[in-house]
Amino acid sequence: MSYHKLLERQIRRHLADGVRPDDLASLLAAISEAYGDADVDRSAIELSLELMSTELTERNAQLQFELQERHVVEQALLQEHSEQQALIKKLEEAHHQLLQAEKMASIGQLAAGVAHEINNPIGFVGSNMGTLRKYVQSLLDLIAAYESHEADMAESIRERMSSLRMQIDLAYLRQDIPNLVSESIDGIDRVRKIVQDLKDFSHVDEAQWQWADLRSGLDSTLNIVQNEIKYVAEVVKNYGDIPDVECMPSQLNQVFMNLLVNAAHAMHERHGKITVTVGMSLPTAVFVEIADEGHGIAPENLKRIFDPFFTTKPVGKGTGLGLSLSYGIVKKHHGQITVGSQSGGGTVFRMVLPIRQPINSPE
Repeated sequence: MSYHKLLERQIRRHLADGVRPDDLASLLAAISEAYGDADVDRSAIELSLELMSTELTERNAQLQFELQERHVVEQALLQEHSEQQALIKKLEEAHHQLLQAEKMASIGQLAAGVAHEINNPIGFVGSNMGTLRKYVQSLLDLIAAYESHEADMAESIRERMSSLRMQIDLAYLRQDIPNLVSESIDGIDRVRKIVQDLKDFSHVDEAQWQWADLRSGLDSTLNIVQNEIKYVAEVVKNYGDIPDVECMPSQLNQVFMNLLVNAAHAMHERHGKITVTVGMSLPTAVFVEIADEGHGIAPENLKRIFDPFFTTKPVGKGTGLGLSLSYGIVKKHHGQITVGSQSGGGTVFRMVLPIRQPINSPE
């Protein structure tokens, strides 16, 4: 039991028994001594508490510092993870765009190869049709010469020739054979034009910057995608006077194709117009606009329309890379591509391209 407790008991006993005069001095002395000891004990306790408080404060500060350091490390890790995810996404986008570009290049090479193979037989068929036209005309002239001397022939020969003439309907053949030959030559010319458009569209041997007429590129592309458009829309051309543009024609043709096919798909079952407009935007730039009368683009999708893999088409109908790739090609040409649309009111894509590329333009 502590000294203070013993003293407390002694004081209580004296108070209960009544304090005698001779015990008063000793009691006061004991109380004084107890208070002295209490002061000593209290100082020690306060010192201990002060030391403990200081230690706790230091430990708390150390803990706060460690927590802060851990928070900084966690934030750094989160930032690094976020950067890694962004990098992975960019790499993924670049990979898919590269695959798309390689696919388009392969298609271009295939188109050029097919065009070359078709061009050879079309060449000699066209030449033969021209010769055939001359031969047919010569035979018709010969028949006319025989007919001019029909009166000089014997009656039996005239009757035989008249019967044969009616049997083969010579009058109809005279009219129809030249038409058949002309239509065949026109068809061959159309095939030759398609073949040339395939070659112009692919530009396999023209992968460098060069001067080109964008209107010719648009015409070639329109012929290539004619099957996508002719059943759903009428194409209206508003071509203004523009100079040749320094560009990579095959890449811009790819942009034209993407925009024209998208315009055709936007028509759905409604039949409308696709308007292609070309003109000067600035003294140093030209513009190409492709407008449709389709179902339009919802406002919430306009900001994402050029994002990779974003598409409003049904699953399996689109990869979401066409417009993203087109955006990259236009940017590579130091141009701008914008879109304006409203739901149910059609869509307009506008490209603005510089006539001449900057001196340090990347290859």
